[in-house]
Amino acid sequence: MTEEKEITEDTTPLVIQQLREKFADGLLSDAEVNNGVAVVVNKDNLYAILEYLKTDLAYSMLLDITAVDNSNLEEELMKYDYARFMVVYHLYTFEGETPRIRIKVPVNDKDLIVPSIINLWKGANWLERETYDMFGIQFEGHPNLERILMPNEFEGHPLRKDYPLRGRGERERFNFDKQNA
Repeated sequence: MTEEKEITEDTTPLVIQQLREKFADGLLSDAEVNNGVAVVVNKDNLYAILEYLKTDLAYSMLLDITAVDNSNLEEELMKYDYARFMVVYHLYTFEGETPRIRIKVPVNDKDLIVPSIINLWKGANWLERETYDMFGIQFEGHPNLERILMPNEFEGHPLRKDYPLRGRGERERFNFDKQNA
């Protein structure tokens, strides 16, 4: 787990200064972390911020897209208007003083849709499908948003906190001999 520390004006990383100048209304919070910075943005500004990071600030490498289910973390829920999920993007640049940035987007349980970023990074295709499969978060504009890890007939999303630890009977119904023959 990384420790976040409050950023003061004289120690603000350049990437945070640039994001604050260009997207003041779109940033919900920012912090410096051990290996870079973490920024929480609103969903409406997500695509524009990621596009700016890639084209203008040279964050050319998308490392990961995932999500976090904060349903058991009351303090975290209260911070962002009870948005149960946080979609997380990890980016890297080979230039500049802050090579890593984590972009987090609060997503409410009633509106599980964020924009797809396949137009920015082709590698987002698999990562968005994985996040959809495991958490049920939909990526608007994704050309083929369907399960990638679980069988198509699988019900539910196994990385949600409300999914039973022992599953819903999948182990008993799965025929190992037939599937692995």
